[in-house]
Amino acid sequence: MNTHTIHTDTPAIPADDYDTTTFYAAPDTIATVTHTTAPDAVPLPSPSASTADVLAAVREAGRRAVPAPFAETALVARPLLRRAGLPVPDGPLSYAIAPELTIRYAHPAASAVGSAGCSGENDTLLVSGILRRVPWARTATAVIVLATAPSGPVLFTLAPDRAVLTPGGNLAGEPRDDLHLTALEIPASQVRRIPRHLLDEAGHRAALARAALIAGAAERCTELTVAHTAARTQFGRPLSRFQAVKQEQARLIEETALVGAAVQAAAAPLDTGSPAAAFAVAAAKTQASASAAEIARIAHQLHGAIGITQLSPLHLATTRLWSWRDEDGDENSWAVRLARSVTATTLWPALTATP
Repeated sequence: MNTHTIHTDTPAIPADDYDTTTFYAAPDTIATVTHTTAPDAVPLPSPSASTADVLAAVREAGRRAVPAPFAETALVARPLLRRAGLPVPDGPLSYAIAPELTIRYAHPAASAVGSAGCSGENDTLLVSGILRRVPWARTATAVIVLATAPSGPVLFTLAPDRAVLTPGGNLAGEPRDDLHLTALEIPASQVRRIPRHLLDEAGHRAALARAALIAGAAERCTELTVAHTAARTQFGRPLSRFQAVKQEQARLIEETALVGAAVQAAAAPLDTGSPAAAFAVAAAKTQASASAAEIARIAHQLHGAIGITQLSPLHLATTRLWSWRDEDGDENSWAVRLARSVTATTLWPALTATP
């Protein structure tokens, strides 16, 4: 296992301090911060690893608050590149699903139908628009962009230094950057036309990546809270001996188990390309995002004021829970998709079937 340890004086790392040279010692190495996580790195899974294995690694990265685009690289970008038939760059990768981009062909084909640029002599593209809140864009070797060209859905790779980058971050301080593109030419060698279902799969992978990260952070909240209530005493006995604390702690464990089970259940359908993948991913992200707020509430309530300080490792988990809850679709948006899939496949046929 390749390990790259970074020593920090404080457990919190500002978003502006993230960069590829600092956090990657080798292409297949994920960094770890000694003051915030376990002292060994989380290795990137091999290309032949199953989705279940990748999800387990992503959950571990979420539990340790790994300061790198681990989920984006392992669960989203690399599999999509392989599915599209594009080479997989070394180093950290990110992604952007951006149907709002303006795309035309750089070398228009002669045609009497349609405007110039609606078809091309080859797949070289001219791309304009903004890729908003791209995870870890400033650290990425490449950003995998999924968009809609005049010919249909396309996937292409983009080096972040070719765009104008506006830095940003989420509540946890993780980079979420805007990339501004103005008639940027993307060579045909970096472009692939893709079927619609691969565009849908990209959304599913992104949502499941966040759900797996939430599952890992939830496990960390549970570990820290159980340890704190066992060690902290009040009125001469540990907090964990009080009935009210026991009840809240049981609820915390229950919510964490629900998220973990939902994420695990989505692995097999996504791995096999089953039609059930959309339902399983929607259920996983709905459960993960819905549970995130309750898990954070209970953990902070049982920790007391110390849990919100920069010196407490709890805030590394809960700020990520609050951030990841809304990213790649919150519980409301995925609950709507979940309900639509259920009513379309089971409820409506059951109501309208002839006895």
